Amino acid sequence: MINTYLPNIKNGTSDNFFLMAGPCAIEGEEIALRIAERIVTITDKLNIPYIFKGSYRKANRSRVDSFTGIGDEKALKILEKVGKEFGVPTVTDIHESQEAAMAAAYVDVLQIPAFLCRQTDLLVAAAKTGKIVNIKKGQFLSAESMSFAVDKVKDSGNNNVFLTDRGNSFGYQDLIVDFRGIPVMRSFGVPTVMDCTHSLQQPNQTSGVTGGKPALIETIAKAAIAVGADGLFIETHPDPANAKSDGANMLQLDLLEPLLEKLIRIREAIK
Repeated sequence: MINTYLPNIKNGTSDNFFLMAGPCAIEGEEIALRIAERIVTITDKLNIPYIFKGSYRKANRSRVDSFTGIGDEKALKILEKVGKEFGVPTVTDIHESQEAAMAAAYVDVLQIPAFLCRQTDLLVAAAKTGKIVNIKKGQFLSAESMSFAVDKVKDSGNNNVFLTDRGNSFGYQDLIVDFRGIPVMRSFGVPTVMDCTHSLQQPNQTSGVTGGKPALIETIAKAAIAVGADGLFIETHPDPANAKSDGANMLQLDLLEPLLEKLIRIREAIK
């Protein structure tokens, strides 16, 4: 599905940037379909290629009592339903090698979390499914070092790779974005994405709940488009304050369309 839906995204050759967006986690069928329907309506109107994002399980949580998911198979079937009902590709995270084939049966893109981007077995397992592999850059790595992650996927026989920047660790409880990394990672010949929401996280808070700065999502997105990002990753929810995961840094769904309209104008200006 994704190869026909996103035929020209490689290194900015499409007329527009593409968007990976949706809730942080799959909380249930009704809310997932509602979010997907709204984003599909917006992206169809604006002619933005779209991939629906939702984590079927959240494995990296600060506290053992944090929400992790509604059940793997149940969540993956919801992702599959979103893809079929709206005719869009879907993406979800995987955390261990044995999850790759399982998730690949339901989604179009397998995402490697930033903390796991150096895990060779995980990258190889994802590559061997034949799906697109979206690798998030570790907060602890330079953009230049991500060439090795790309090579692991390509050397495993899969040339379908995205790279996604999500900021760099800055002290113990903050992140900062080095926008020089976008052109660096694009130079590897793969589509490069800016994660506009996770890059604004404030991790390791004393409460055990990650904080964030969602008011700056627009700033990060504008800068990313200005320096040539091929795509944007934005977690969004109609009620972030009551989202079950990462609500502190998600974009209010009602704010997505006006933001995308501004970004399209920036994209047109830099062509």
